[in-house]
Amino acid sequence: MPASPSTARAINDRLALRLLQQEGPLTAGQLKQLTGLSRPTVADLVERLTAAGLIAVVGEAGEQRRGPNAKVYGIVADRAHLAALDVRTEGVSVTVADLVGRVLAEASVPIGGDMATGPAVEQAVALVERVVKEAGADRLHTVGIGAPGLIDPASGELRDSSGLPEWHRRLVAALQERLPEARVSAENETNLAALAEQRDGAARDRDTFVLLWLGHGTGAAVVLDGALRRGASGGTGEIGFLPVPGTTTLPSATDCEGGFHGLAASAAVVDLAAEHGVPAEPGQEPSTVGVVRAAVGVVRAAVGQVRGVEGGRSRSEGGDEVLVRPASAAPAARFLDALADRLAVGVASVVAILDPGCVVLGGEVGQAGGEELAGRVQDRIARMTPLPTEVRTTTLGGDAVLRGALLTARDRAQEELFTPGERPVQRW
Repeated sequence: MPASPSTARAINDRLALRLLQQEGPLTAGQLKQLTGLSRPTVADLVERLTAAGLIAVVGEAGEQRRGPNAKVYGIVADRAHLAALDVRTEGVSVTVADLVGRVLAEASVPIGGDMATGPAVEQAVALVERVVKEAGADRLHTVGIGAPGLIDPASGELRDSSGLPEWHRRLVAALQERLPEARVSAENETNLAALAEQRDGAARDRDTFVLLWLGHGTGAAVVLDGALRRGASGGTGEIGFLPVPGTTTLPSATDCEGGFHGLAASAAVVDLAAEHGVPAEPGQEPSTVGVVRAAVGVVRAAVGQVRGVEGGRSRSEGGDEVLVRPASAAPAARFLDALADRLAVGVASVVAILDPGCVVLGGEVGQAGGEELAGRVQDRIARMTPLPTEVRTTTLGGDAVLRGALLTARDRAQEELFTPGERPVQRW
């Protein structure tokens, strides 16, 4: 059935707004060209959107025609302000942005594990309020929160999870109470990182992929046919509980140490590096990121040195060309090989069930490992499964959670503000 006039207007309005969001400021002529709508229809929608306070003239552009320059229209960026939070076990980071996603202010604060729940929540909420003030925003329209743990798909609340601070669960309610006009929602951190990688990162050309989060803990996010999959209880991707060979026991409902977590979480990786004689970066305490980055640096430097002197390759007895590494790089290379062995166990399990075609090694550790680690994992996967799988390294690293939270908050705000109907002209 043909659309009613009001429905047609709503569709045209949303199309124009999406184009302005994606392309930036445009003239009415450019909107006509991109939408395929008639000149009178474009003039009508520009008038409606301007009256609604959603777009405004932001400049002029000379066109190849006689007469005055064409007006350039853009989305009114301060029509709404958004906040994104990355909540970790040891602290919280906050970003405040405008409606088009331009970051206005950001800050982080550590929250010690020995801090009581009430003071921890107050410190996190106070940080949000401070960053909002620094951004020059009067109020927030939407707040997106990324946190570890399970998000109940029915209620949207962070479920009680063993090993995670109590202040995480209290934070959402506290923010909603202090920011009553804002729309506050939480999402699993790995899911948000996957959305960011899909929109702006390593998976921009994939509509099906899995993100393996490597940081303090482990997690996975599953995107199939362009849609994020959360599962019946919100637990899709809880790969830390995956039973795998190489651990001394099995995971339990309250403890994932016997699962993949026991092989790839931060403590296990630091211990693995120590076993292979790989120290942290000079002057730094041993950490997962530190030991992985140090190992990658040693291997890359050694390969570069050999390539510069001898071309970096020799022939094996069978005639195959092999890469030559100095003996000084051997411990670092063996550590990266051993880490890739561990990661490949989890990746192969995911590939066998989902056949995603692409796995992104995400988080700070995935970023630190770079192509050195991703290439090793891909080599092992190629030997472990007949299913072709590309292993990529993150392009966003640990920032992916904040980026995903901001993208989600912006989408939700725009979904509401761009909805057809009476739009009160007010600023958030």
